[in-house]
Amino acid sequence: QVQLVESGGGLVQPGGSLRLSCAASGSGFNLHSVAWYRQTPGKEREVVGAITVNNEAHYSDFVKGRFTISRDNAKNTAYLQLNSLKFEDTAVYSCNACASGRCSWGPGTQVTVSS
Repeated sequence: QVQLVESGGGLVQPGGSLRLSCAASGSGFNLHSVAWYRQTPGKEREVVGAITVNNEAHYSDFVKGRFTISRDNAKNTAYLQLNSLKFEDTAVYSCNACASGRCSWGPGTQVTVSS
């Protein structure tokens, strides 16, 4: 099982971009599917998208081509590229890695979109 830490969050203006990283320690990262989630206070956590062990990425409808998920197994890291950010994208973004029914979560990183 892997341990996860997200980074790359911060304050960005509307229309701006950020790249979030999900760094894994432990063995077998390449055998894990990775999903990105986000949550704002008072709302349920929602899935942003996911990438499979075969490098196939899938996204929730609200992403609408603005976000891209990728992974670099040699670096044990998954990425979430956020483009064309909107006020409503403000949230804590977390990654989740699962293999053989076992999942790990990172603590999350805050993304704030504000002018």
